[in-house]
Amino acid sequence: MNRLPHNIADSALGDMFEREALAHEITCFSLPGGQTLFDAGEKADQLFLVRTGRLAAIRREEGQEPRFLGVIRTGEPAGEMAMIAGAFHSASIVAIRDSEILAMPAKVFFEAAEHDPTVMIELARLMILRARQTASSATVGAPSVFGFIGVSGDVHTRELVEQIGDAIQALGFSVTTGGPEALHAPTEWFSNVEQAHDFVLYSAEADQVAWKHLVSRQVDRLFRVGRGDRPPPANIDLFMAQPLQAQSLVDLILLQPAIRERPSGSEAWFDAVRPARLFHVRERDGADVGRVARTLTGQSVGLVLSGGGARAYAHIGAIRALRATGTPIDFVGGASMGAVIGAGVAMGWDDEEIDERIRKAFVDTSPLDDMAIPLIALTLGEKVRARLREHFGDVQISDLWLPFFCVSSNLTSGSYQLHRRGELRYALRASIAIPGLLPPVTQDNNVLVDGAVMKNFPADIMRSIHLGPIVGVDVTRGRNITAEDVARPASVWRWILSGDWRKGPPLVSLLMRAATVSTGRDIAANREASDVLVLPKMERIDLRDWKAYEPAVEAGQTAMAETLAKLTRPVIDLRRRPSLEDPTRPTVFSAQRA
Repeated sequence: MNRLPHNIADSALGDMFEREALAHEITCFSLPGGQTLFDAGEKADQLFLVRTGRLAAIRREEGQEPRFLGVIRTGEPAGEMAMIAGAFHSASIVAIRDSEILAMPAKVFFEAAEHDPTVMIELARLMILRARQTASSATVGAPSVFGFIGVSGDVHTRELVEQIGDAIQALGFSVTTGGPEALHAPTEWFSNVEQAHDFVLYSAEADQVAWKHLVSRQVDRLFRVGRGDRPPPANIDLFMAQPLQAQSLVDLILLQPAIRERPSGSEAWFDAVRPARLFHVRERDGADVGRVARTLTGQSVGLVLSGGGARAYAHIGAIRALRATGTPIDFVGGASMGAVIGAGVAMGWDDEEIDERIRKAFVDTSPLDDMAIPLIALTLGEKVRARLREHFGDVQISDLWLPFFCVSSNLTSGSYQLHRRGELRYALRASIAIPGLLPPVTQDNNVLVDGAVMKNFPADIMRSIHLGPIVGVDVTRGRNITAEDVARPASVWRWILSGDWRKGPPLVSLLMRAATVSTGRDIAANREASDVLVLPKMERIDLRDWKAYEPAVEAGQTAMAETLAKLTRPVIDLRRRPSLEDPTRPTVFSAQRA
């Protein structure tokens, strides 16, 4: 085996690998892009070192979206924590480029470490550094090399990439862009460029075939670029990025005309490209380009809104306060009524339009007073369906300006249902179908009900979608229901004459609260996933009091303003990675891995 690269051999761990290689205790093998080094749950009986190439750490949990944990670069070990702990690997490690891997048996490592304690000190320093970065919410082991490939001749990818590069530089990072002029550059050139800049962006036009193939093998994440105002080409070369495609590391950017009111036809693009995420970028729109730049640098902001019946009005106030600080909203997700309000944000509604539409749909008249014979539910659900149609029309989720998701609960499979495609109002209708109060929604023989039943505050799903900071607003805390709320009315006639019947009988409170109860484990997980957790004081607002609009909005606005005031830095910087030019940047880089 040839001598190790200097960035490996100059470390204590690299010295150990080189010594053991001379003693024939080290195995060196190639790991083609897309191949798995090890899976979660496997026994950790070897220490691996990346000689060349890059690996990705992916965590997959049953019923959840795969979560990208980070990149493992040349010169970095993989599987060290599980091996030292004598545990099983907690994540899968997959090659995202053709890589060369060195493997040292655990027994050989521990014997060698006894003669060279500095190795354990170096690994301990690396793991402590990683723990500190995680505790400070810094983005660790994130992608830094991105490719952009045009899918048709009418796309000018280089122009877009230059704009994104300028936006990244404005965020305080060093960045370089490259095109086909680097087609015949040696491997060392690519490595040197990556080490000299915080971010590297490669662009390839549709007709640059050889360069397209090289780009797909040199990046951590790939973006395909198409024209959103035109249908996708009949044939798109997906095969050249299979390693990235298999790990959901290929995204789609659709360029939209500046005057277009709303995208359309994006579902066809989803079918053709099968992207992990979709971004719409309007021509000459700095805000859309800035959103992509923040996504690449780990500074995009994800907003998560919980369910909570009428209490979800507080989300409107929270959004006002968030926007008032100039904090961007780049991704949106929610459950139940939080999904409805979040969808308005993704539609592009400003504060006035959100206020006007929510008042008309839910406040001016009750959406839940079309009472029915309770065979399936207490209401017919027709008023809710009609109002969703009025305000969201036939818009597809993929045609929203912002990446959006909502959740419902699949009673057939016993897990949550994630809605990231399809008709928006259909997904929202499923997400707010409180069992017993609204009829369920059926899909392919599955029964879907309110998302709050199984995932009332889906911050963990947002974490699997992007690496940036998450702002979560949970309106279900505090007093929710008491004996008074479920007491039988003293007089049915007085109850009817007072108008309280429009809230529904006391059974409605019982059903709504039962649908929004979160376990202690869920609460802890969501706290961990949220960088900014906002908890409006909602004790005095009943879940079914659709007239309590102003106090709920005020509570949300106050809670968000108070929470943001306590931050020591802007929201977008909460997970900011250190730049190469930052004098406080750690000298040992640690990827977040198994």
